[in-house]
Amino acid sequence: MTHRKSQRPLIYLIAALLAAAGACRQGTPDIEVFSEQLETHIRTLSSPAFEGRAPASPGGRLTVEYLEQAFRDAGLQPANQGSYRQAVPLIEVNGYGHTALRLSGGDRELDFKLPDQVVVNSFTPLEHLRLENSGVVFAGYGIVAPEFGWNDYEGLDVTGKTVVVLVNDPGFATQDETLFHGTAMTYYGRWTYKFEEAARQGAAAALIVHQTGPAGYGWDVVRNSWTGPQYDIDNGEERRLLMEGWLHRDAAAEVFKAAGTSLEEAAARAAGRGFRAEAWSLKAGMEFSNRIVRQTCYNVAGYLEGSLYPEESFLYMAHWDHLGRKDREDGSPVIYHGAMDNATGTAALIAMAERFAALPSRPERSVVFMAVTAEESGLIGSGFYAENPLFPLDKTIGGINMDGMNVYGPTSDLEVVGYGLSGMDEVLARHAEKQGRRIRPDQEPEKGYYFRSDHFPLARQGVPVIFANAGQEYIGKESGYADWVRTDRDARYHDPSDVVHEKWDFDGIYQDLWLFFDIGRDLANSREVPQWKEGAGISSP
Repeated sequence: MTHRKSQRPLIYLIAALLAAAGACRQGTPDIEVFSEQLETHIRTLSSPAFEGRAPASPGGRLTVEYLEQAFRDAGLQPANQGSYRQAVPLIEVNGYGHTALRLSGGDRELDFKLPDQVVVNSFTPLEHLRLENSGVVFAGYGIVAPEFGWNDYEGLDVTGKTVVVLVNDPGFATQDETLFHGTAMTYYGRWTYKFEEAARQGAAAALIVHQTGPAGYGWDVVRNSWTGPQYDIDNGEERRLLMEGWLHRDAAAEVFKAAGTSLEEAAARAAGRGFRAEAWSLKAGMEFSNRIVRQTCYNVAGYLEGSLYPEESFLYMAHWDHLGRKDREDGSPVIYHGAMDNATGTAALIAMAERFAALPSRPERSVVFMAVTAEESGLIGSGFYAENPLFPLDKTIGGINMDGMNVYGPTSDLEVVGYGLSGMDEVLARHAEKQGRRIRPDQEPEKGYYFRSDHFPLARQGVPVIFANAGQEYIGKESGYADWVRTDRDARYHDPSDVVHEKWDFDGIYQDLWLFFDIGRDLANSREVPQWKEGAGISSP
């Protein structure tokens, strides 16, 4: 309690200073500002004082306090028995002293160094990790999917071995619409699944071959995300994988060559029906130490109680964390500010809470505002909430996830990640039409965005949460602007350069916030309950 009191003046001093810096609105006159404080919230949360908002870090704790105060000031009720916080038990591991990853066989010895050729971590709660003479197996895409008639591990015992797997799934590789979901990634293609399945099979380690196209992002994203402190749920159980990591594509090519094949040939085999895992005559070895810290981080949630149906709720959510502060090779610090990802969504959540709280009368259903932690570490906060909900999930009629708001200006279209899965699409469409906008499916389904943000754990539990992004038709912008946006956004993703800059056009955020507000107000004041569509396939292994 004393700590919170001592920090509050700092929070508001930061906010005041950043408010004085002014906004970067380039402005579309017919879009009304949604919140006078939105831009200040974004600048504050992405400022150096918040140190990139890593979970359970000083910057993370400051973020939780900021959110608590913002929800309290907005007039929200605390969602967890008098508290705005939901405790999420985390284990923080920070690997150090890594040897090179050595792969040897016959007269070949290949050494790969962190972080340019390989990144490796371990969430097994051991202070020293050692992989020694572990047989290497190429397990294709590392998928066991009975509904697709696919089992990459069939007939092979990988206990204690190191499995090498490809990212994404065979549908993307072949562009064959009859394989899995064709070019649209399934959860089987997601890196989290690859490690989960390797652990279920009893492997000691798993290495995913990174390729930019199938992964949906470049090696810099992997390197930046997988170095420094890493987080996982501390559930008291040891992870079965001793080590998990990624191989740079060029390093992987050397490994496949040493195994007597090529990456291209092996990938072609792996994409065909009937592929069976291949045991190679290679052995893997590596060791490093872990600094292990068990600590508590927090989801932050408040709500407005419904006037007629308080047991039913509509959910707004955003993740508040980013990658934090890390040290360069020379020891100098660098901050991953996370302005777009996801200070924008966090600020939008606060602004949405303020807007609803200012309504002359409370909505008929309850409206919940939840900022979740540790999204960047694998959807940990939202996953914890999905298993430990503060509001019954069978009474949560739908929601909106805000992750990386549109900072490039208003659009005449809107892309929906996971389009076609639930009746939330129809609700979105009728309100988008009022703005003169059309909605369309995600234009890059192969990148698996549906599995990469916090709506997914809720969807797995049956809550239809939509994740909509700005489209590509920017209003009043010059030719080629959408291509520049894509380049700028990709360059800043999980990079220290994700900061508020002079090209930002906040009217894009305001446009979407009015849309999301109207959707929530509509559903909170009706008896409508959006349903999942037949064959939506929201569950995952």
